[in-house]
Amino acid sequence: MTLFPADGDEPQRDEPQRGARTQLIGQALVFLAVLAALLLAISPTPYVVERPGPVYDTLGTTQVDGDEVPVISIDGADTFPTEGRLDLLTVFLDGSRERPLDWFDVIAAWFNPQRALLPVDAVFPDGQTQEEADEQSTHDMQLSQQSAVAAALGELGIDFEQTVTIDSVSAGSPADGVLEAGDEVLTVGGAQVGNDTQLRAAIQKAGIGNPLEFGIRRAGDARTVTVTPEARSATDPTPVVGIVPGLSFEFPFRVDIQLQDVGGPSAGMMFALGIYDKLTPGALPGGAHIAGTGTIDSAGAVGAIGGIRQKMFGARAAGAEWFLAPEANCDAVAGHVPDGLTVFAVSTLAEAIDVVSAIGSGASTSAFPSCDS
Repeated sequence: MTLFPADGDEPQRDEPQRGARTQLIGQALVFLAVLAALLLAISPTPYVVERPGPVYDTLGTTQVDGDEVPVISIDGADTFPTEGRLDLLTVFLDGSRERPLDWFDVIAAWFNPQRALLPVDAVFPDGQTQEEADEQSTHDMQLSQQSAVAAALGELGIDFEQTVTIDSVSAGSPADGVLEAGDEVLTVGGAQVGNDTQLRAAIQKAGIGNPLEFGIRRAGDARTVTVTPEARSATDPTPVVGIVPGLSFEFPFRVDIQLQDVGGPSAGMMFALGIYDKLTPGALPGGAHIAGTGTIDSAGAVGAIGGIRQKMFGARAAGAEWFLAPEANCDAVAGHVPDGLTVFAVSTLAEAIDVVSAIGSGASTSAFPSCDS
């Protein structure tokens, strides 16, 4: 039996202590990792996530309060049967100021090409609640529907009456105390305005700090007032006066658009295409499955929208092979088109009608601009 190590041998009696220390360190690291994961799971983030939402065929039906109803119904004018699909797209928004996402949600969205991370401030401006955002979204949808009817009727040469109004005035803005909700806008800068796009263009043309005359009618009385545009914010030099413009229409027949729990302005172009198709003989899409998105004004101008990539994924998942995108969104589209989807860039309702007509008739579409070129 050897009681002491021979020369050159290392003592072995501290090996159990080393093993115990290693085990304790390992356990501590595991504990810290679990603790960090738990903190990560419950910590709020300053982001929201956009993901593809439901798809609706403007030529088809939808459920409203449990009843199956046409998305677009027209009363008082001749309509014609059609076929194929003209889909509008939506996005779901996960998270808000009141219900922030945790970091696990954010990390999962980061690695999913069908989802997009957005700063919560970009979606819900400081001080805006979820309820206020929902109210604005509902208002935008209603204006979009009316503008879609006007744009479709304009393409068909059907006369209607249109009035530009002031929907609301922001407190503390240049227009506060000068313009009022309900004012009818007749002229801006001496020029007549027939739609909200012309109104906004006149404000942009005036520029920051330059007094701008508004010819208005209030309670039946015509008058002229002056408002001086200011920058939207310290980081956004867009000239604004602090008003939300609205439009009042008188159409020669009734057009109803019914969608439940859908808001925002981005379905305008597809509504207009659906209305146009129902009011014209033949099937505009000719049986094809076409989807698209874009705002529209009463003059038929198609504008940019948010969530374009998520909407393309939603369109493809629903079976669409063709997609109409606002020309202004092409930078966000290029390089991100899902396999099997062909995307065309449009800037007016007339261009959208031409594209859909070509697809529906089987004609060549090579002459139409593509967002993914």
